[in-house]
Amino acid sequence: MDMMLLVQGACCSNQWLAAVLLSLCCLLPSCLPAGQNVDFPGTAVENLVVRKGDTAVLRCYLEDGASKGAWLNRSSIIFAGGDKWSVDPRVSIATANKREYSLQIQDVDVSDDGPYTCSVQTQHTPRTMQVYLTVKVSPKIFHISSDIVVNEGSNVTLACLASGKPDPSISWRHISPSAKPFESGQYLDIYGITRDQAGEYECSAENDVSVPDVKKVKVTVNFAPTIQEIKASGVTLGGAGFIRCESAGVPSPAFEWYKGERKLINGQQGITIKSYSSRSLLNVNNVTEEHFGNYTCVAANKLGTTNASLLLNPPSTTQLGITGGAEVLLSCWYLVLTLSSYTSILYLKNIVLQ
Repeated sequence: MDMMLLVQGACCSNQWLAAVLLSLCCLLPSCLPAGQNVDFPGTAVENLVVRKGDTAVLRCYLEDGASKGAWLNRSSIIFAGGDKWSVDPRVSIATANKREYSLQIQDVDVSDDGPYTCSVQTQHTPRTMQVYLTVKVSPKIFHISSDIVVNEGSNVTLACLASGKPDPSISWRHISPSAKPFESGQYLDIYGITRDQAGEYECSAENDVSVPDVKKVKVTVNFAPTIQEIKASGVTLGGAGFIRCESAGVPSPAFEWYKGERKLINGQQGITIKSYSSRSLLNVNNVTEEHFGNYTCVAANKLGTTNASLLLNPPSTTQLGITGGAEVLLSCWYLVLTLSSYTSILYLKNIVLQ
């Protein structure tokens, strides 16, 4: 008797497996004439959206009278009852009982995207439920232009390419307080670039899956130097003074100093020269008569040369400020003190203060 029940159970199992395979075969595109589909009564369609790397659970519920179920994806059988046909280790039956027969896919990828069909064998006809799995992918910038150095007036094109699902939108931003917004797109064209447009440009790739992916590219704009200011301070006989020369240019200019036609050398004749990226200081420790004259600051880089001059005259008089904007020379006060007439003093005072 036990042997007969065992044989009978095996036969029933084989019959069910054959029925499932037959019903699944009817769902496979390879089993159907071109352009035809099979629609089973009670077919339901659900959409499941997950992010790449997440775990997806495709639900399939068993109705009363249903005995076994099976899962397939496109033209591949994944599970038939408790038998796993797929070799993918990420796939398993999440819930298998009298009410539910759900499929679980771990660490989903874009290749998992598509339709999945759950076929349930009832007493009479198979019932199917279709789940369409959509795998969304966060935006990822996979290429951006390298840092670039151009001359002022050149045309510049920056590229930023990104992947994602759905396709990300790409926007550009010049990191500058006075920057203007740009149109969205993979390529940013700048015609006749100016020095004010130098700096970092930020590319942002964005979709509705996660936070935007952001990368930056630096644009350096070379331009010929210009001298913005040349100014003296504290240049008095016997004192210490300096001349400051302010310049702008990219690459940073090299500085030279001349007095008249003679080039000045650092450390000679009591002169010290210190140059930085955008300025040069000519210092005189002890000013003498020989230090007065015409000084020229020269700034040069590979794109050009410019210069500016400043005339230092010896102070013949010392100036004193008087309220009202009038200036009285020390020599005039000396003349006043030599006058003995009080009337003359008042007369001279009135002239000066007018």
